[in-house]
Amino acid sequence: MSGIYIHIPFCKKACHYCNFHFSTKMTLKSDLVKAISLELDNKRDYLSEDKIRTIYFGGGTPSVLTDTELSNILDSVYKNHNVDEGAEITLEANPDDLSRAKLHELKKVGVNRLSIGIQSFFDEDLQWMNRSHNSDQAMTCVKEAQYLGLENISVDLIFGNPTSSKSIWQQNLEMTNALDIPHISCYGLTVEPETALEKMIKLGKLVAPKEEDYAEQFVGTMEQLTSMGYDHYEISNYAKRGQISKHNTNYWRQEKYLGVGPAAHSFNGTTRQWNVNNNPKYIAAITNNTKSFELEVLTPKDTYNEFLMTGLRTKWGCSKVRIFDVSDSQKNTLQFLIEGYIQAGEMVEVDDQIKLTNKGRLIADHIISSLFVNEL
Repeated sequence: MSGIYIHIPFCKKACHYCNFHFSTKMTLKSDLVKAISLELDNKRDYLSEDKIRTIYFGGGTPSVLTDTELSNILDSVYKNHNVDEGAEITLEANPDDLSRAKLHELKKVGVNRLSIGIQSFFDEDLQWMNRSHNSDQAMTCVKEAQYLGLENISVDLIFGNPTSSKSIWQQNLEMTNALDIPHISCYGLTVEPETALEKMIKLGKLVAPKEEDYAEQFVGTMEQLTSMGYDHYEISNYAKRGQISKHNTNYWRQEKYLGVGPAAHSFNGTTRQWNVNNNPKYIAAITNNTKSFELEVLTPKDTYNEFLMTGLRTKWGCSKVRIFDVSDSQKNTLQFLIEGYIQAGEMVEVDDQIKLTNKGRLIADHIISSLFVNEL
């Protein structure tokens, strides 16, 4: 299964988590769309003859694209690639962008899955996050999409922020379930260095999140959503009725994908490449057919560590045979570590697959990084 990721780095309003800002220069947006279509032409052979089963519009706010612009990009995808008839076509959007008219447009051009940045159904949370939508818009956009037949919906929710108590977070999950939303991505708030959020906390304008609240809500999320019938198939992701994100699962299972647009990453199994992270420079490079990306040839060590990093995040885990396909000295170290994690209740072996337990998921980054090899 191969996928195409289309990165649209525009945002209408800055928030604590986004580095891209909306440009009022429509010529830049128009030029970006042309460059993306041209890049799809130029990289038509990147995935060979692989069938494309997922197309994902992500980044800042791809909903700023008009139906004509979306159609032009999709036309380039279909012209240059072998797209599966039932391909999952996802578009990321914020609630305030999803008017009934906009939803009509998205459905008309072929979008069949929405990933909506709800973050919370409570205004106090949204105001703390500096979001541009309110709770009413969050609720309304989901209902409007479902009314129009766009029922394959994923929502992003954020826990661990100072305004979200245990009770408020539980209500967020209950409201999501009551809306019959089939897919939920739950992310714990982290303060990344050199971000607007870190600056605001240092200035005393915002209260820093508490680690104990984060841990409590992370564990509570797993318990509450699984009791509601959601399948916890990746550390941050839950799905009902088998409606996992096919596109993101490509990444976690190390399938090939082509990324187009500024800052987009691509992976073909042996190399990884990433486009220039600047809109005008990207447009100029693609238009003038000059170098637009950096390339990294993956070493066996890189491939192995990525196999652990992505596989152990999922419910499928990692093949025991593949994990121990290393030198004898490394095998002994891995066996010692994994046996220790199993005894501590943080890992489990099921049908020759090594997986994290709920307890292990709480410290997933630590466990996974401890298993990385230095050479292979």
